[in-house]
Order: sequence, then structure tokens, then C-alpha cells
Amino acid sequence: MINRTLKKTIEEVSKSFPVLLLTGPRQVGKTTLLEDISDGTRKYVTLDDLEQRQLAKTDPALFLQIHQPPLIIDEVQYAPEVFSYIKMYVDKNKTPGLFWLTGSQKFHLMKNITESLAGRVAILDMLGLSYKEITNKADNTVPFLPITSWVEDAKQHFDTSPNVNEVYESIYRGSFPKLISDKNMFRDLFYSSYIQTYIERDVKDITKIGSELRFFNFLKTIAARTGQLINYADIARDADIDVKTAKIWASILETSGIIKFLQPYYNNITKRIIKTSKIYFLDTGLCSYLTGWDSPKTLESGAMSGAIFETYVFAEILKSYWNNGKNPNIYFYRDKDQREIDFIFEYNGTLYPVEVKKTATPSLSSIKSFSAIESLKKPIGEGAVICLYKELFPLNKNVNLIPVNSL
Repeated sequence: MINRTLKKTIEEVSKSFPVLLLTGPRQVGKTTLLEDISDGTRKYVTLDDLEQRQLAKTDPALFLQIHQPPLIIDEVQYAPEVFSYIKMYVDKNKTPGLFWLTGSQKFHLMKNITESLAGRVAILDMLGLSYKEITNKADNTVPFLPITSWVEDAKQHFDTSPNVNEVYESIYRGSFPKLISDKNMFRDLFYSSYIQTYIERDVKDITKIGSELRFFNFLKTIAARTGQLINYADIARDADIDVKTAKIWASILETSGIIKFLQPYYNNITKRIIKTSKIYFLDTGLCSYLTGWDSPKTLESGAMSGAIFETYVFAEILKSYWNNGKNPNIYFYRDKDQREIDFIFEYNGTLYPVEVKKTATPSLSSIKSFSAIESLKKPIGEGAVICLYKELFPLNKNVNLIPVNSL
């Protein structure tokens, strides 16, 4: 059992909230984690079981009589009828930690949860394994921010220089626990089966897609654009669908935890900032599979090398927040003069710029765009270049070089 950073967060949240909802893509280990934390002290029922699903939908009161808290309900989105009965139960008993729920279809879950369990439920997002979890450093994960305290903490736990071959092996294989724990598992077979299950059990339950092949081609089209500004007209053309469908399908990918939109940072002071979102896949192994790279080496030397590296960094940063029950105030910057900063964090009114470079020898030219945000008229804090440099080291007095495997 791989230790997960989210374990501590779940234990703390359950001391305050009667209901916990753990949501995220299939196969990231939601149920495994909750069962590990409960250690046999909770009953478990999955609504993948059609008999239990039918009971929860048609007679939720009886369902909760048979399956009494403390309880784990897996894939709870299949029976939204049970939410109002959970509400009645927690309002009567007023005890924290009664229900742990999981779901892989956030599209349906959020609407039903917010209507029925507002103020009673803590919602946590979960992704695949982080690098620190894979390397047995789950308890040392703190939300990334390129400030002095984070850098000093990272130095205490940083012990190996990044190796480009090892980094791209991690990127290529991805972060799903089954692929990490079983090195003999065929990667391509896993992702092929994963996509088929995802389309059959999640996508089709949300919307009518018409052609599975067309949706699969849409997936590949989106994967090829990870780390780029989203252009729905181009995506629709390449996937042979209309723009409206492209927007709906992209929304489904986000709500099911496959991709994440990153918003641009802008305010009303400057009018020259691009306002289009960027798009990132949240598992680089799935993204690499969909774009057809047949080995870590070809991926590292290919046309997507820089974009997939940036995607990997974004996912690791996101995990560092979500695994601690937080959401990052993270954006990107691009203006009409083509000045771009990969990531900007806003924290307590201060902006922290971050560049991602697939290099072991970054120079001051890596941060030439940092001055662009001076026009935003906000305080600017420390910056960082996340790269393949061998150690945490200052590039100048305000910017640190941060090895990718210290995140």
C-alpha cells in the first residue's frame, strides 16, 4: 500500500464534517485509500453493484437501514436519490465522519451534492500518485509556492538530482497506482482499457456522444494540445465535430478529472492580456498514450517534449494543493506582445512568477518575461524556474532554480 498525502487531510476533515466526498478520475485509488484509512471500522458498499444501486435509487431509506454509518458508499453518483436521506440522517445524529462517499462523475455529483448536502459535506479532489508519494515522501508534501519557506523546507527533503531519462520514464508511464505498483503491467493495454471504460461508464452516462470513435479522436486531439491555449475552432475541425460539441465534450473531460483549464491572469489595468484559457491533461501517461509516443526516449526527443514536461509540472503542483485539501490561486500570463509566464501564483495580494524549462542549465534569459507583470501594479514576490537543474539554487536574488523532482 503506497502512502498517500491525502490520508492525513481526510482524517482531519472527518473530524469536522459528517459527510466527505472524495472525487476524481477512475483508477486513482479513491476506494483503496478510504478502506485503508477506515481499517475495517466502516462498512463498504459500491453502487457499481446493480442490486445495491437499485435499492439506493428506489428505497434509499431502506438502503441506509441496511448499510448504517460509519459507511463508505462507492460511486455514489449512480443514486442521487440517497443524498436527501443522508441529509436527514446527519441532521438527526450530528456526528462528524458518518459518511465517506466516492464518485468519478463530478458532472452529476456537484449539482446533487450542493443541493442536498450544502454545509454538511467536505469535497476533496484526488488525482493519481504524486512523485513524492511514489518515492515514499508523501508526508513531506506541502503546497508549492516559490517562497523562501517552501524552498528551505524542500532542501531538507531533496536528496537526488533529476535525471532526464527517469523524469520522462515517469511522465511516459503516468500516475495511476496500478501502473506504478505493477511494473509488469502492459502500459498500452491499461490505457486502452481505461479509455474504453471511461467512455462506456462515464461519458455515455453524461451525454449522448453518437460515435465512440469520434469521441476517441476528440480525446487525441485535446491530448495533442496539452499546455497550449485552447482553440475550439481548431479542435472541432481536427476532431470532425462542431464547435458547440467540442466545448461540451471538453467540459466533460474537465468535470471527470481528465483535463484542467488554466485561466489567464488579468485585471482591468492592462488591456493587452490574452484572455483565452490553457488546457492541461492531468495524467501525462494517458496523454502520451493518446498522442502515440512509443517510448520515454521518443517522447523526450519529440515535438511534445517541452509541453509534456510543463504538463507534468502543472499536475505535480496541483497535487501538492489538492492532497492538502487546498486549491491553488494559479494562472498563466500572456500578452499581445507575446510575453508569457508559464504560471503565476497570487497569494495575499502578491504575485509569484514561475517558468518551466526542460533544461539542466537555465540562464537569466529564462525569466526575461517576469518584468511583464510589473504593469499589473501589484507586489511581486519571489520567482522560480522549475527545471532539471541538479539542486535548489538561486538564479539571482529573487528567483530560485527548483529541480522538478523536489516538487
